[in-house]
Amino acid sequence: MVSFNMKKKSTYDHIHSRSSERKGSELWGPCNPPPATNDVSVPDVVTTEFFNGIIDQAAASCVGKNFYSRSAFLDALGSYSQFGRIGSQEDSRREIAAFFAHVTHETGHFCYIEEIDGASKDYCDETNTQFPCSPNKGYFGRGPIQLSWNFNYGPAGNSIGFDGLNSPETVANDPVISFKTALWFWTNNVQPVMSQGFGATIRAINGALECDGGNPATVQARIRYYRDYCSQLGVAPGDNLEC
Repeated sequence: MVSFNMKKKSTYDHIHSRSSERKGSELWGPCNPPPATNDVSVPDVVTTEFFNGIIDQAAASCVGKNFYSRSAFLDALGSYSQFGRIGSQEDSRREIAAFFAHVTHETGHFCYIEEIDGASKDYCDETNTQFPCSPNKGYFGRGPIQLSWNFNYGPAGNSIGFDGLNSPETVANDPVISFKTALWFWTNNVQPVMSQGFGATIRAINGALECDGGNPATVQARIRYYRDYCSQLGVAPGDNLEC
């Protein structure tokens, strides 16, 4: 069972909460493989107009505007063929809308690459001996989904092909790897609950801080983005939007 402990809030008012970065096993695995994929073309759904409609809302001074790009997302997507391609055509569009709703919330419309004041915070779980922290390295939030904690940087790096424990800053320096960390976390920990509704994805990403009355305002902010993107992609948002 995955636990939802050890989460912290961001200090930036556009990024109202930190992503949970689940500690523990992934939901897809040998005993629970992901279902077969459909024939949806994610690049045809995530058009230049759709992507730019998000990032164009960030201020010109935002560092993320020169880092995040649709091309980097599509390059990263090549390693995650199941993203946005499970279930019906409508399910695919809902998943894509959900992913970008959370990314929009976490990064302030792709404004931020790193968590504000993240370097001053301790994201080292010293009890995790499988992925031990490296001295003088910070495992604070980075990238579209704000990857955090040594117990996520380690396995993400192993899966993607970078040294997550000794070089966590790679997530903030390489836009393709940055998007890969978001897709890695999503496909392993969020995609498996998509069928339960958008509320389940909020719980998967930041449940302990936001769900069950923890922070209704941020829940509603995520839902607003999700509804907006569902509308843009021509799909109904479905049921169970809250958590």
